Amino acid sequence: MITRAVGLFLFLLTVLGAPLRAQETPAEAAQAAADQLEAATLALAEAEGARDRVKALTGTVRAYEAGLGAMREGLRRVARREALLLAHLEAREDEVAELLGILQTIETSAPPVLMLHPSGPLGAARSAMMVAEVTPGIYARAEVLRADLEEVQTLRMLQQNASGTLETGLAGVQQARTALSAAIADRTDLPRRFTEDPVRTAILISSTETLTGFASGLAEIAGGAEAIAATEADISAERGDIALPVEGLLLRRFGQRDAAGIARPGVLIAARPRALVTSPTAATIRYRGPLLELGNVVILEPQPDTLFILSGLAEVFGEAGQVIPAGSPVGLMGGSSPQAGAILSLSSEGGGTDRTETLYIEVRNDNSPVDPETWFRMGQGG
Repeated sequence: MITRAVGLFLFLLTVLGAPLRAQETPAEAAQAAADQLEAATLALAEAEGARDRVKALTGTVRAYEAGLGAMREGLRRVARREALLLAHLEAREDEVAELLGILQTIETSAPPVLMLHPSGPLGAARSAMMVAEVTPGIYARAEVLRADLEEVQTLRMLQQNASGTLETGLAGVQQARTALSAAIADRTDLPRRFTEDPVRTAILISSTETLTGFASGLAEIAGGAEAIAATEADISAERGDIALPVEGLLLRRFGQRDAAGIARPGVLIAARPRALVTSPTAATIRYRGPLLELGNVVILEPQPDTLFILSGLAEVFGEAGQVIPAGSPVGLMGGSSPQAGAILSLSSEGGGTDRTETLYIEVRNDNSPVDPETWFRMGQGG
């Protein structure tokens, strides 16, 4: 019996692999995300009294977005890890049951019984030596199984506790967005290159049918080209290394046809609902508001004869003519912020499934469209 048990011990030690370990466990990643959200909550409280509230609140919104994004990814990793551990344990169910039975037999058997052997004292001695040799390995393996089971329990508790953390984070980012919108409306310290004439703007919009036509007539919204102050701004050195206006993923390239077979001279970025859109460089706001079939549009001029056109926003900030620093908020994406339950339900899905909004980016030099990928780092948010 003991010889058979020893053989089973050796079999178990051979066929049962060690659990996967990562440099940063899913639980650690999710906890780090929770810490980010807590830090963002503290930043929100501090931003209320900041001298530059717009800058402080912009950073706070970004911090919340980063924390929520990290929490989503952390929970995905947690869900994947839990599924892997459960599948691993289920596949080893028979071996684990036998292992537990053997361990129980060793622990409960009286010493005299362990010394009995059909071959007499010599056989008993040999069996005892074999048991003594493999028992530490058996207990080590039992310890690994215990660690796996504890990890499953920890992962489940983490997912249960994540709901409260997500609720706090989602409420905080909404509060930060509202405060940011109010701070932008109250801002009076930005320089201006021109003051928009709403009548001329309305006439220009009604008389143009294309973005090219509108862009060529932009000077008219200020009452003539002479009304717009000259600028020597130059971002040529940044070309190709400018962060995207929104944290997102490249969905469609310059000139690539969509499902309807339409090719547009810009790129399409997949972003999360209500994501903050910021100016990628210092720029003049040449226009903001609804335009043609593009929805809400923000047109930025980072340097003479160069335009960054952003469309697909639900809300737009600022006023035409203002000169804004890099990183200034210019709008918010559309959609509705998901509830904590929805985020948790997406935790086992692949990355990107929550990026339901799209930002269209077009770059024009001398009113001719150029590939935005020659200006921006694609796949990386600002």
